[in-house]
Amino acid sequence: MQEITVQELKEKLDSGEDFQLIDVREDFEYETSNIGGLLIPLGGIIIEADKISKDKPVVVMCRSGKRSAAAIMQLEQMGYTNLANLKGGILAWAAEIDPDIVVY
Repeated sequence: MQEITVQELKEKLDSGEDFQLIDVREDFEYETSNIGGLLIPLGGIIIEADKISKDKPVVVMCRSGKRSAAAIMQLEQMGYTNLANLKGGILAWAAEIDPDIVVY
């Protein structure tokens, strides 16, 4: 499984690179803290897979990296080959990029 660090994600965001960010946490988690990704909770990832691009890079994130890895495994079985897991999730983002973001 391809992984991306929070530093690499920040570079993509800062440079305006064309990619999609998918957040697979639950609604309440997303409301607590997010970095602007499209919210598709893990339980609905297969049902809402049509919202996920196959034509450009996609970064999948969650709280720590475990749920996003599970989402990627499910999506890869559907033929996706353009996915990267955000290593460490929002916890790593808070620790390394934005210490003001709320973590739980």
